[in-house]
Formats: sequence, C-alpha cells, structure tokens
Amino acid sequence: MSVDTALRPPRHGRSERTVLDIVVPVFNEEVDLEPSVRRLHEHLSGQFPYPFRITIADNASTDATPRIAMRLAAELPYVTALRLPEKGRGRALRAAWSASDAQVLAYCDVDLSTDLAALLPLVAPLISGHSDLAIGTRLARSSRVVRGAKREFISRSYNLLLRGTLGAGFSDAQCGFKAIRADVAHRLLPLVEDTGWFFDTELLVLAERSGLRIHEVPVDWVDDPDSRVDIVATAVADLKGIARLGRALTTGRLPLAELRGQLGRNPDPVPGVPTGLPGQLVRFAAIGVASTLAYALLFLLLRDPVGAYAANLLALVITAVGNTAANRRLTFGVRGSAGAATHQLQGLIVFALGLALTSGALAALHTWLPAASQAVELLVLIVANAVATLLRFVAYRSWIFRTHAARPAAPARQETSA
Repeated sequence: MSVDTALRPPRHGRSERTVLDIVVPVFNEEVDLEPSVRRLHEHLSGQFPYPFRITIADNASTDATPRIAMRLAAELPYVTALRLPEKGRGRALRAAWSASDAQVLAYCDVDLSTDLAALLPLVAPLISGHSDLAIGTRLARSSRVVRGAKREFISRSYNLLLRGTLGAGFSDAQCGFKAIRADVAHRLLPLVEDTGWFFDTELLVLAERSGLRIHEVPVDWVDDPDSRVDIVATAVADLKGIARLGRALTTGRLPLAELRGQLGRNPDPVPGVPTGLPGQLVRFAAIGVASTLAYALLFLLLRDPVGAYAANLLALVITAVGNTAANRRLTFGVRGSAGAATHQLQGLIVFALGLALTSGALAALHTWLPAASQAVELLVLIVANAVATLLRFVAYRSWIFRTHAARPAAPARQETSA
C-alpha cells in the first residue's frame, strides 16, 4: 500500500483522509501528558506535511489523566482521546490502532524521550510503500543515547537474547517509537497475544517471520529519570513472552506461510532470519547433554588430583572445545576448516563467561557452606553449567555462527542441454 506523497500544507481539512495516527499510551501521566502532547502537536503542525491525528490512549488511569486528555482533545485540532478500563500498553495500542482509519499507525512514549526530528524519517518509508514497519533504534552506531549503564546493559542483553532464541534480525525491540502500515496492522494484530510490554516484540517477530520489511531509524534518545517501568516485572513478563512465542513458532501454531503469501514481499523463507530453530535446539540439546556428562566425569576424575577450581577449569576447557566443534558441524552445518580457528576463539570467549559463572557459583557455595560435599559441589556446578549452556546457544546463534545461519539457501542449479 502507498499513499499520495505530494507535499501539502500541514494544516489540513477534515475532509482529507488521515495519513498518520500517532498514539500516545498513558497511565497516570497527569504531570507529563499536557506538555508532551502540546509539544508533539506543535511539531506535527509545523513539520509534518501530511494529515495527522494524535490519539491519547488512556488505559485505566486513576489520577487526572483522563480529564486532561479530554480537555486537550476538545482544545487542540486533530487530537482525540480514548479511554480503556484496563491497563496494558499493548492493549491500548491494539484498541487505538484497530479503531483508526489512518493509513499509517504509530506510537511514541509520553515522555518523548526520542527526538521528534526522527518522526518523518520513521514513517516516510511506510507512506511511500517501501517498508511495512518502522522502528526507532537506540543501538545503531549513529544513535545518540543518554541513559545509565544499567538500562544500557538490560537493553542490549534483551535484544541479544531475542537474536539467540527467536532469531530476531531487528536491533531494538523496546524503543517506544514505532510505526506500521494500517493494512499490515489489521492482519497481524489479531495474532498478537500480549497486552503489555512484550507487545512490540511479538508484533515485530511475527512481521519479520511473515517476510515483511522492517525499516530502522537511528534516533537521539534521552532516558526519562522519572520512568515508572518496573524493570523486574517487565523482564519476567518478557521472558514468559519469549517462551510462549517460541513454542508457537516451534509447533507451527501461527499461520506464517499464509501470512508470507498474503503480506510478505517474498513468500520463501525470509533472508536474514535464521531457519530451522527446532532442529537446532534438538541437536544443541543433545550435544549439551553429552558435554555436561563429559564435564561431570572429567571434574570427578580431576577433583582430587588438582583440586576443585583447577578441575572445573580443565573440564570446562576440554568440553568447551569439543562443544564448539560439535555444534559447528552438527547444529549449524558449518563444514571445512575455513573460520574454524576464529570460531574456536569466539567459543573460548563464551567459555570464559561460563567459567566466571561456574567459578562464581562454586565460590558462593564455599562461602555459604564451607564443608559442602563433592556431591553438593557437583550439583551446583551442573546447574551453573546448564545456565552457561543456555548462554552458549544464544552466543552461537546470534554471534559466532550467525552469518552462516542467516545465509539463505542457494537456489538449485538447473541442468541445461545443448
């Protein structure tokens, strides 16, 4: 779908169809709502060349937010207010987008952490029909981001986890600055189950697996020091969402082939999205079980001669080299010696992280239980090694063997006769 891209005066008449509907989901934002909406309205009125609407989607606020939203809707042209009885950012976006008649649907956080100068570059590829979804990314090299180290670490870890578990190719799932073509939204929204913070991620994964084109815009972003997001609760909900969506993708419950045929730009497997995740998980798990058994046997054999810490180190090194080699060939199908040394070096880096994890677990055990038996030591190390194994799969899939996993299969040659 594309729309008329001819420039026009920003102050448009009601008779023109709305091109952009930008939703501002809010919950108890009586302090920030009015200045943010006025700033957004001023920017769109002066800088955006197409008919627009701002929709304030209030989801169950208990303060003065609903009254402020209604007053702004009555006072400012092209501002509307939507009131929902239940909380949930995803629920608010689904309701506002589903009811909109605009051709491009977007949303931004009420704190306007993202520089609004990125709004037109965000939606322009959707208006022209070049792309299907667009996201602001804080993780591009040209992005300018001001936020604490804790949030930076959490954001990068979350997106790395998405790459390793769901094969996500987009860089920033949780930046509160996204847009989608209306026809695509109306097809995908009924399939998105989450009503909270995982809504964005689920929508993007479904879009990517359906062969849709996702446009990324580097943004300037300043963290809101007054953010009320519960990081722990959000992280737990996201992990549950990843597990649920992973099961749906693995079992084939989602109509991806149908979506690719109806919406995708290429009905074949999507280039850049690793395929065969279920098979990879099975092979990786089998190799992981064998590696864990080998690790346990080596640790027991070496424990008395060299001590617990040295035994842990030697057992991990030996099994790490074997694990990387086995997964290189069996899980990710890499043949030949080209790149083998690099893969082993990268595998050893991941091994070092596993060593730090398992050694830390052993040190914690000896601090809490100085007289712990070998059986307890082994149990703690097996649990820590299992966590390290999960991290290893994420690293294999999203870093070490990513280029190979993402490479689309070459078309079969056709025989020709003279």
